[in-house]
Amino acid sequence: MSDCVEPPVGQHGPVAGHLRVRLDLSYDGTDFSGWAKQKGGRRTVQGELEDAIRVVLRQPEVFPLTVAGRTDAGVHARGQVAHVDLPAEVWAAEGEKLRRRLAGRLPGDIRVWRVAEAPAGFDARFSAIWRRYAYRVCDHPAGVDPLRRAHVLWHDRPLDVDAMNRAARQLVGEHDFAAYCKKREGATTIRELLDFRWERVSGDDLLGPELPGLIIGTVRADAFCHNMVRALVGSMLLVGDGHRPVDFPAEVLAGGVRNSAVNVVRPYGLTLEEVGYPADADLATRSRAARNLRVLMPK
Repeated sequence: MSDCVEPPVGQHGPVAGHLRVRLDLSYDGTDFSGWAKQKGGRRTVQGELEDAIRVVLRQPEVFPLTVAGRTDAGVHARGQVAHVDLPAEVWAAEGEKLRRRLAGRLPGDIRVWRVAEAPAGFDARFSAIWRRYAYRVCDHPAGVDPLRRAHVLWHDRPLDVDAMNRAARQLVGEHDFAAYCKKREGATTIRELLDFRWERVSGDDLLGPELPGLIIGTVRADAFCHNMVRALVGSMLLVGDGHRPVDFPAEVLAGGVRNSAVNVVRPYGLTLEEVGYPADADLATRSRAARNLRVLMPK
């Protein structure tokens, strides 16, 4: 996830004659090079969706999408949110048909579930108050069910979930997560981790019942930096299999620099599950506040 990049100064809402449309969508990230469009013709979620919108609306130009969380290559999403600014006359003529037409145009690994005019002040990225991801790991000695391997990481050692939870609780709160992020110029790595927990389950609503050895990590924060969740999970696995003590992830965080022992785990176990927004009356205020460069206040 790459929410680290600070916004440019500029238009905060749709330009005159346009209105903002919210899209709720999901995708299987297996065959995508991430959300964001890239040079070189790589297949991306943004590229596929923008092209589909242009075609079904019969427009010569591409209308750029803004997304709540720009997922990396191979990362999935079930609760992704985006917005697009469309000419008012185009929305009036085609808006009611847009979801159905997208269903016929989009490839099978992207679905748009809801299309609606956004309330005033809405920005898919900057109005969001939290994002929730799930990371799915299996420690069954035989491995992962082959039919679910595109969504679950196999860890070949038994994992102590209680130890992982004790370690995770030490990271909750507002911190500089530079030790768990890929830094980008002009960006802050200060984030507030709202929830971080692990649970051993027999199955779940994504993968279905009866998946032996399944462990799900839930991570919720106001925003995430590039590689942050996958690095956090890497540190938890070191604790869970006994390679490092419970205090190790917090010590890495306090050190402020990347630790070579912490691997950024594979992307396919990660899914963006949900994005949270404030009440409609608070959307614009949240959007303006989120654009400010964050500074960690002394404790």
